[in-house]
Amino acid sequence: MARTRTAVNRTVLGTVGLSLFLAGSWLTATDPAFADRLPTWWPTADAGTVLLDRNRLAQLRGEGWWTPTVMAASIGLAVLFALWSLGQSRSGRARPLALPSPGCTVRPQALAEALATRVTALPGITRSRARVLPRRGQRLEVRLRVWLEPDTHPGAVLPTLRTATAEADRAATPYTAHTRVRLSTAPHRTRHVR
Repeated sequence: MARTRTAVNRTVLGTVGLSLFLAGSWLTATDPAFADRLPTWWPTADAGTVLLDRNRLAQLRGEGWWTPTVMAASIGLAVLFALWSLGQSRSGRARPLALPSPGCTVRPQALAEALATRVTALPGITRSRARVLPRRGQRLEVRLRVWLEPDTHPGAVLPTLRTATAEADRAATPYTAHTRVRLSTAPHRTRHVR
């Protein structure tokens, strides 16, 4: 779902950006300073011209189809924009995960918080942040970010970290978790002399 949303967002933004770029380029060509430098095949408008003059607009308003078409297009675009905006503003909450016991569920956010708390309690780790993302089927993607204490070697915490992630995998049964861990070192605090 997130990849589809990202693809749609990029397509919409790219289309709007390209349209605005082309329209701006065409309007820039009306300036005499730029019109002289353009190739002869470039479509240009005369200076002071408008896309729709008053006489043509009055003629279109006299047509029976013009007003309903403009209103329907405006309402349709407004509804599409509102639906797209609502889709963007969703909190992104994932569905609860069903557990083996009948009627029992767990929120992915609760599972992530429990894992982060468990990992932060391990020796040599300053803090951690976890994210659990449900995927298709019975699969979970777990992203774990761990900050080590300044003088801690990563090899020293890996065995206990593996144990903690294995516990999380067992807790998420019947789901299979694919865990990705990112290790960082917390910087030394510099002492300030006054």
